Amino acid sequence: MTPSLFDLAGRTAVVVGGTTGIGRALALGLADAGADVVATGRRPDAVNEVSAAIEQRGRRTLRHPADVGEQQSLLRLRDACLSAFGNVDIVVAAAGITKRMPTLDMSESDWNRILDTNVTGMFRTYQAFAPSMIARGSGRLIGVASLASFVGLQEVAAYTASKAAVAGLTRSLSVEWARHGVTVNAIAPGVFETDLNREILKGARGQEFKMRTPMGRFGRVEELAGAAVYLASDAASFVTGQLIAVDGGFLGSGVNQ
Repeated sequence: MTPSLFDLAGRTAVVVGGTTGIGRALALGLADAGADVVATGRRPDAVNEVSAAIEQRGRRTLRHPADVGEQQSLLRLRDACLSAFGNVDIVVAAAGITKRMPTLDMSESDWNRILDTNVTGMFRTYQAFAPSMIARGSGRLIGVASLASFVGLQEVAAYTASKAAVAGLTRSLSVEWARHGVTVNAIAPGVFETDLNREILKGARGQEFKMRTPMGRFGRVEELAGAAVYLASDAASFVTGQLIAVDGGFLGSGVNQ
């Protein structure tokens, strides 16, 4: 039988920011497609929980907390993964934070914290894991972008700036590393209710998002897994530098009624 283009059996994936919300859904989706998956974050209890869910799917994993804000933490994670699995084939940079407030009231510390996690954290993650991929001539790097990579959103200036930067970083690294067999892409989720944005989506803001989404609902985080599996698989061997929107039609819409 010819292997499926989407079969990830025999591959190892690392999902940084993979213990909750979108990152967790992507980690489990990759495991469902056959990959061994290391899902990590700062909290050991959350790492243990998602690792157990990966093992329940019959996949191997590694319980190794890591902090996207510390390069040495990511380097230790990389070394542990290479020691345990030999290679890392897929890396997902999914760590992200936001905070809604008027820009004139935002402190520089809040601004720096959001950009440090959302875009510098992605840079640190890729800088840690890309060298071994480049040396092998093969690898898949997948970031998590946002609607805010394309459009402005009210009172989340730091988040919007960070996600626009994620788009630019994705394109730049795709050009730089394509010759080494490493693809760099990102998934741009539409509106998915998670712990990160649940409070923001309450009330009028959430209703506006629904109104502007042709499908008329928020996404379910499980609906993002297919894009990650595609980008990680042989089906996407000639795809790099792309942001794939999974948004219920939000970015494609003009007048909805």
